[in-house]
Amino acid sequence: MSETILGSEPAIRLTAFLGVLAAMALWEIAAPRRRRDIPRVIRWTNNLALVVIDTVILRLTFPLLAVGLAVLAEERGWGLFNNLDVSDWLAVLFSMVLIDLAIYLQHVMFHSIPALWRLHRMHHADLEFDATTGLRFHPVEILISMAIKLTIVAALGPPAIAVLLFEVMLNATALFNHANINLPTSVDRWLRWIVVTPDMHRVHHSVDPRETNSNYGFNLPWWDRLLGTYIAQPAKGHTGMDIGIEQFRTRRDLWIDHMLIQPIHGPARGYALDASGQGVSRQRLDLDSRPDKTRLSEEQTKD
Repeated sequence: MSETILGSEPAIRLTAFLGVLAAMALWEIAAPRRRRDIPRVIRWTNNLALVVIDTVILRLTFPLLAVGLAVLAEERGWGLFNNLDVSDWLAVLFSMVLIDLAIYLQHVMFHSIPALWRLHRMHHADLEFDATTGLRFHPVEILISMAIKLTIVAALGPPAIAVLLFEVMLNATALFNHANINLPTSVDRWLRWIVVTPDMHRVHHSVDPRETNSNYGFNLPWWDRLLGTYIAQPAKGHTGMDIGIEQFRTRRDLWIDHMLIQPIHGPARGYALDASGQGVSRQRLDLDSRPDKTRLSEEQTKD
């Protein structure tokens, strides 16, 4: 069965990716959450071109990716679950939850270490927030992330089907929770207990570093609540908040040649452990003086 999974992986992942991307694009047109000011052709062509570059570099760098390593680990008895006497369904369930926790912790790490933040901030430098933002990652970050994921797979020894399901689910939820879609308040309120919703993750893309360094989850929403990194709503509201980071605010910064060199431009401001305070602009300091009820009220009502 593992060999069948390995052989079918590319087709399964590509079909799921294209299907969810198309669904989110149509949903964004039919029911957008925020007004779009930048022509879609500028952002989509460059964000999707980056996906192609990332994929090619990844395939050329690693002879074996996560699902393939899970198959190899199973054959050779590597990792925790290949040496525990547990049922297959429990191994699949716990593997997916533990890998998701590891991805959350990795995300926190990329916000906490200045050198890694330089890479990851390219994801945050998008000036609008839609499904393609979930695809916008620097190639070096992609390589580091895959190396970490392979280490996790080798240590856990998860079933190959668990890794495949997790990869498909992570890609789908990344497209979903970055989508510019308008969910009813009641739906968002209960759904964010099960999966990271667009309104929950949009807070993470606020230009205010205090909000940027929150809501790290991509798939399961529990880790932010349990580990104290959860913010329910942005201080300025979802239609009033500014998206991006302060260092890269021009449309030219959205082109792929500028995206790829952003890690070497300027200081690494605004990361989670930045004690200088330089990541917060003066015009946004008034957020501290707003009453807490302003922040909380948005959990009950939309803008």
